[in-house]
Amino acid sequence: MPQPMEPSKAIRLLLLWAFLATLSSVASAAGSEHKPNIVFILMDNFGWGEVGVYGGGEMRGAATPNIDSIAHEGLRLTNYNVEAECVPSRASIMTGRYGIRTRQRPGGPTRGVWYGITKWEKTLAEVLSDAGYTSAIFGKWHLGDTEGRFPTDQGFDEWIGIPRSSDRAFWPDSNSYDPNAHPDAVFTRIMRAKRGEKPTEHEVFDRRKRAIIDREITDQSIEFITRQADGEQPFFVFLSYTQTHEPVDPHPDYYGRTGHGSFADVLAQTDDYVGEVLQALDDHELKDNTIVVFTSDNGREGIPRSFGFTGPWRAGMFSPYEGSLRVPFLIRWPGKVPAGRVSNEMMHAVDLLPTIAAIVGGELPDDRVYDGADQVAFLTGESSKSARESVVIYIGNVLFGVKWRNWKLLLREMDEDTYAIEEMAYPSVYNLVVDPKEEVPELNYLNDTWVDFPLYQVLEDHEVSIQEDRGAPDP
Repeated sequence: MPQPMEPSKAIRLLLLWAFLATLSSVASAAGSEHKPNIVFILMDNFGWGEVGVYGGGEMRGAATPNIDSIAHEGLRLTNYNVEAECVPSRASIMTGRYGIRTRQRPGGPTRGVWYGITKWEKTLAEVLSDAGYTSAIFGKWHLGDTEGRFPTDQGFDEWIGIPRSSDRAFWPDSNSYDPNAHPDAVFTRIMRAKRGEKPTEHEVFDRRKRAIIDREITDQSIEFITRQADGEQPFFVFLSYTQTHEPVDPHPDYYGRTGHGSFADVLAQTDDYVGEVLQALDDHELKDNTIVVFTSDNGREGIPRSFGFTGPWRAGMFSPYEGSLRVPFLIRWPGKVPAGRVSNEMMHAVDLLPTIAAIVGGELPDDRVYDGADQVAFLTGESSKSARESVVIYIGNVLFGVKWRNWKLLLREMDEDTYAIEEMAYPSVYNLVVDPKEEVPELNYLNDTWVDFPLYQVLEDHEVSIQEDRGAPDP
């Protein structure tokens, strides 16, 4: 017959069990905390040179201390690349693949231009959802506006914003607008949705609404952060601002604020809004466990008098030049991304999905080609070198060229005023350190002929990859 346990021994065992239970709960909590929250702030048609740390700020009529603080407390990239227009650039962020890939169909590239991404693509939001995140997008989507292709069909838990682009805000106020002209020629309405629900349409997105929407989506982002602050799941906020896409209309509270026109007013309001988001993270003690990214989908508007600024770089969006492809990129992650670092190493929007997946332990499917590289070691300072040294350049479905290190080869040039494509007998090669404005092509038949080999190798490898790509199934 078992002997009764001594009281002192029983107490020691109870204390041991309690200690082990505490360790288990701490380990569990640590397991949830190691996945950082993510606040991703994306501007629209916002040039490299707008904010203070890129030479803008006060020089552009409005100081940007809040946006600048992300750089001071984290990393600033001077050679972060995107695609030449909104849709493929946003597709790159969401899929980790060049925009041309989701335009492909089994059997070959699509004719014309495919709008958005197919249902088959696995988005950043879906990868994060599978890794245990709660996610929301507030603002512009622009990757699909038909059933099954809205943000809440592609991984986001909630969405408030616009499905298309901001230029449709002109339509309701136009005295020539004919709502019966074509079934697709309809003005945009603000849409709301939660995962599993059909999106509902609300207010007309006209010039009045256009001026206040960025205020509203900032408030909605802060409200979402507040809701999630005490939750057990990490969260992902995709704050997709509608500025500074045309029309550039400041909020009434900021109209005339700077005395330097609407663009400067919008720059001032955006900096304040970003400051409010950063303050919300501070207020809920989330700063140390939150990755904050500030970037843009492409460079300044290409139209005359849009007044965007691309710094030292040539041209604007819809072009193959650096003012289109090179945009600001700031990232803050306290204790992980070294503060105050600046790098001119090359990175591309397609790198974001594999990098974030690596951080959170997300899984990517193995049935498709990924163009992105895992940049965790580079961003955290473990390596001073980027995991990439080249990018390809498309406009629409047309392959324009390639960048390799500090060299660029363009198969075609473009007239910046008319957008006319100029076919050339021999490609232009630019040294972007020597000639950042891409004004005078190198004389390839002299001392720099050697760069043809690595540049063309990148092009050849990419074209083989495209030919072998099975394409994205139709939606």
